[in-house]
Amino acid sequence: PVAAGSGIPQIKCFLNGVKIPNVVRFQTLVTKVVGVIASVSGGLAVGKEGPMIHSGSVLAAGISQGRSISLNINTRFFEHFRNDREKRDFVCAGAAAGVSAAFGAPVGGVLFSLEEAASFWNQALTWRIFFCSILSSYTLNFFMGIYHHHPGDLAYPGLINFGKFDGSYEGFELPIFLLMAVIGGLLGAAFNAINYRITVFRLTYLKARYFKVLEVVFVAAVSATIAFVLMYWNSECKPLGQDPNVKLQFFCNDGEYNTMAVLFFTPPEESVKMTVLNGLFIPSLLIGAAWGRVVGNCVNLLWPADEWAQDLSKYALIGAAAQLGGTVRMTISLTVILIEATGNITYSLPLMAVLLLAKWVGDYFNHGIYDMHIHLNKVPILPWEPPALSTNIQAREVMGSPVVTLRTVPLVSDICSVLSDPRNCHSGYPVTDTDGKFR
Repeated sequence: PVAAGSGIPQIKCFLNGVKIPNVVRFQTLVTKVVGVIASVSGGLAVGKEGPMIHSGSVLAAGISQGRSISLNINTRFFEHFRNDREKRDFVCAGAAAGVSAAFGAPVGGVLFSLEEAASFWNQALTWRIFFCSILSSYTLNFFMGIYHHHPGDLAYPGLINFGKFDGSYEGFELPIFLLMAVIGGLLGAAFNAINYRITVFRLTYLKARYFKVLEVVFVAAVSATIAFVLMYWNSECKPLGQDPNVKLQFFCNDGEYNTMAVLFFTPPEESVKMTVLNGLFIPSLLIGAAWGRVVGNCVNLLWPADEWAQDLSKYALIGAAAQLGGTVRMTISLTVILIEATGNITYSLPLMAVLLLAKWVGDYFNHGIYDMHIHLNKVPILPWEPPALSTNIQAREVMGSPVVTLRTVPLVSDICSVLSDPRNCHSGYPVTDTDGKFR
């Protein structure tokens, strides 16, 4: 069960100091790899970037410890790293490596770990994670070149390819982009609200295993049926481009492809948090790019003679950023990821403004999707800031009296007495010396 979903909430909790059973075990990695292949190839509206982040974290945790409980392997390698602090740092680097491999964004991977995952950070950890991210992207690049029969050609930095993006924008388009950010924040909040209610329904009524299997089969069948009907009903054929490896011909003639056929591979709010391996980034980007292109078409209809209104790709990019930002509520790391993935730094200002505004609008209604699922799973994660009402509360106002302590060298009878007392259920006790002073 711990392998279900994207894995990002679980890794976030693990790095926060919460012990989640089996979250970085080898059997979880195997389940993750096999499951995401089956989910994506089965036609579900899911992505693979979340499972890649989880998989990178599991690999980092296993390699750093030099042993595996699942495989019953215990070597003498890396014994120095067998403590919680070092393991946490390696898991943080593994998460960054997963982002780097998915999007070809090494800097974005570092910022993702800093902004979204890690609860502890230091200067030395920055360059270590950065080196890990660069190496991850280079390794994927090398093997992707071999896969595409171009060994040595390092032109495949990430699994997700945004293509060549050379467009620019005018300064007076910024209000349009900000309006799209508001739309993205509203749609992201609506997406999270729908997903929250569906998840509550699952947790309440779909507890049996066969119900979970039937749900996946039902969603896959309905998604494929709707996509096939739409392709057949609205078959728009266009000439093939220069890439012969991407063919979605369906009902079109030779040399043409069906633009509606993308639906065959793509309802994501239902797929997220199903008992399958899935990611949220790609479905959200596709949703945002779709309605962003609609906005671009509207702009083109209003100003058909202006050259700046002819480029629809920039509106698709801004829409994708607004939708994803309104859903996951990430800002800095997501900006850098999109800049690195598109290779166009020109859009750094509008992307940052759009992501910030989409986050503010979405936060007005509910939490981000990852924090929402952490709450649903009832994981006691420690937030960055304490609740507002606790600012002026002193320790003596919440602690019990007399204070229950343990000596530096306690008697077994004292330990048993403390632990057997039903009033002492917090499982945390100050350690004092023989004089009662805190050490």
